[in-house]
Amino acid sequence: MKILIIGGGNMGLTYAQSFLRSHIATKEDMMILEKSPERAAILAQKDIGTVYGSAEDCLQRADLIILAVKPQDTSILFDSLLPHVHPQQVFLSIMAGVKIATIAESLQVSKVIRAMPNLPAQIGRGMTAFTSSDAVTRIELVMVQNLLNTTGKTVYVEDETFIDASTAISGSGPAYVWYFMDAMMDGAKQMGFSHSEAELLVSQTFLGAVELYLATNLSCEEWIQRVASRGGTTEAALKSFGENALKADIVSGAFAALHRAEELGKN
Repeated sequence: MKILIIGGGNMGLTYAQSFLRSHIATKEDMMILEKSPERAAILAQKDIGTVYGSAEDCLQRADLIILAVKPQDTSILFDSLLPHVHPQQVFLSIMAGVKIATIAESLQVSKVIRAMPNLPAQIGRGMTAFTSSDAVTRIELVMVQNLLNTTGKTVYVEDETFIDASTAISGSGPAYVWYFMDAMMDGAKQMGFSHSEAELLVSQTFLGAVELYLATNLSCEEWIQRVASRGGTTEAALKSFGENALKADIVSGAFAALHRAEELGKN
C-alpha cells in the first residue's frame, strides 16, 4: 500500500514516523508532499520516505492520501490535487472543520475518512476520533484504523458532528491541560518554589492523578471527595474554583473551540 502524506508539519511527520516505527509501512511505500522547500529539505534528511514538491509527481501512485494541512489552505490544495486524483483512492483528512462532503465534492472522490488526532500522538499517547463516508469499505476502514492506532488510541463515531466535538475536547484538550499546569506552576513559584521544583511538583501531580484515575472505576467526583476533607486545604481551593465559576468557564472554552471548528467547516 502506497501512502502519501500531504503536509510535512507536526502531524504529517508524526504519522510518517509512527507508521515506520510500527512496521506497518516501509520507506519505499511512504511519500510526503511538502510545498515548502526548506521544510522539504528537513524531511528528506530524516529518511522517512520520498519527499515531493508537486502533486503531479506522486499523487497518482498513492493508495491512501492523508491530508495533513491547515484547513485555511483547502481551496488552493484541492485545486492542485484534483487533476491527479482517481476514484478508488482513499482520502484521510485531519483538517479541523472540513466536512467529508466538502472533500468528496471538491476532489470528486467517494472514499473519505475524517479524523481528529491530538499532539500527544507524537509520543504514541494520542487520542483520535474518526468517521467515514459510506463508500469506504470495511477492509479500508480497518486498514486506516490500524495506521491511526500506531499513534495512540482511537474511537470510531457514526455521526460526523462528533468529529467537531472531539476537536473541541481531545484535539484542543492538551492545550487546556497545559494551561492549567502553567497556572499551577505560576502559583508554586509565587509560593517560593524554583522553576524546576514547580515543574516537577505540577507535572508529577498531573501524571499521578491521571494514572490513579485510570487504575480504578471511581469517577472524578468520587476522587475529589476522597482528597477534599471537610474544612481542609483542598476544600478551600475547590470553593474558590466554584466561586469563580472555573468549571463553567472550562466548559465554555470547549464550546468556543467547537463553534470555531464548525465555522471552519462552513468556510
